[in-house]
Amino acid sequence: MPNQIAENVEAIDIGDGGRAVIRYNGKVIFVKGLVPGDIANIEIFSSRNKRRHSEGKLLQITQPSANRVDPVCKHFGSCGGCSWQNLDYTTQLEFKQKQVEAAIQRIGGVTVEQSMPILGSANIYHYRNKLEYTFSNKRWLPYEEMNESNFNQPGLGFHVPKLFDKVIDIKECFLQPEPSNAIRMAVKEFSVKENMPYFDIRWQEGFLRNLMVRTTVTGELMVVFVFFKEDKEMREKIMNHIAEQFPAITSLMYIINPKKNDSLSDLNAEPFKGPPYITEQLKLRNGKLLNFRISPQSFFQTNTAQANALYAKVSEFADLKGTENVFDLYTGCGTIASFIAAEAKQVTGIEYVEQAVIDAKLNATLNNITNVEFFAGDMKDMLTEEFCNQHGMPEVVITDPPRGGMHPDVVQALLKIAPEKIVYVSCSPSTQARDIAMMSEKYTVKISQPVDMFPHTSHVENVALLVRK
Repeated sequence: MPNQIAENVEAIDIGDGGRAVIRYNGKVIFVKGLVPGDIANIEIFSSRNKRRHSEGKLLQITQPSANRVDPVCKHFGSCGGCSWQNLDYTTQLEFKQKQVEAAIQRIGGVTVEQSMPILGSANIYHYRNKLEYTFSNKRWLPYEEMNESNFNQPGLGFHVPKLFDKVIDIKECFLQPEPSNAIRMAVKEFSVKENMPYFDIRWQEGFLRNLMVRTTVTGELMVVFVFFKEDKEMREKIMNHIAEQFPAITSLMYIINPKKNDSLSDLNAEPFKGPPYITEQLKLRNGKLLNFRISPQSFFQTNTAQANALYAKVSEFADLKGTENVFDLYTGCGTIASFIAAEAKQVTGIEYVEQAVIDAKLNATLNNITNVEFFAGDMKDMLTEEFCNQHGMPEVVITDPPRGGMHPDVVQALLKIAPEKIVYVSCSPSTQARDIAMMSEKYTVKISQPVDMFPHTSHVENVALLVRK
């Protein structure tokens, strides 16, 4: 069956991954490259037909949307880092608000008593405090560059969406402030000049594998090289060069990763120059500053300013009086626990990653916080009657699970504990709505507050206040 051409159809919404939504002949068509309000000619792929939706390809925009803007990045459309740079920011926020509200109503099946307007990001470019780049001995080539002389060229940048072995050789990225771009370009120039082998993920060979750059609001800078194997002479040559070129680097480190995957949590990070950490700051609602030490493997929200706004909302919704026992589930390195500690009697943080718990304890000590405890373990195994009896039954629970949401056993444990309030922070409105639905017989959703942590992407955080009926 041949592909179908649809002419002058209008994009009416945005779906998963930033793809535009078109309704045509009773079916939903997902098309990349359009924004709501665009009128275009598209090709509908018959081979990808599903019962209720199909995939489409943009052929021509016949009438651009009033909400369309020119992307600032030359890599937009190829790189998966930003999916909405062609949509004005006000409209991005409108659709993110709609996404949260629709998930709670459609998936959760509950009514929110007060749905707050989304908190937009003050900075919509250069807002990230962490970026991870990948080395590849065969960079991705756009169509216009495909010729024999360009094949097998090295690249340092981001993966092409859905292609694990193709890396876009980034020239300039607008996600992280300088000197991020300058460092990446200096690494690329020097490594190519010195003929240092870039990693080949298919054949599992090469030397240079990944590059991580972390920055803080305090002006500190961490650079981490990830090498596939140890080569002391080559390693010291490139690290000394970058240390000399960028004396502002606070912490220069390296990791040897000979594994078939890029995960770093189980590997040792070795210091080369400076301490093995940098220090980030958050500001409490009372104006006091909290310091957090960030190591290469530490998890910390990648938009510091918006993290501050997010945690302030958590504090506001919890509305602690200083007498409460609080559980902070999926506590990570203890940022939320430390943020609300001065407002509570006792805070107990639980996290399944042991290194994160070590970081959480260190950060509490760093900030002279004495009314917090942190424990490592699987959440569904930790939330037992015995644990609650030992550490105090919580009046308030704060939960900030990963994208997959809470395990059903964790939800059941919360229903059994039945705290007066649950403040649910989520990076996935759909899984948050699913979990809220499981708790709807016992809890009312008082407030929902979307927060935009990642401008120009389809991702949105949401803070929901659940109060026991």
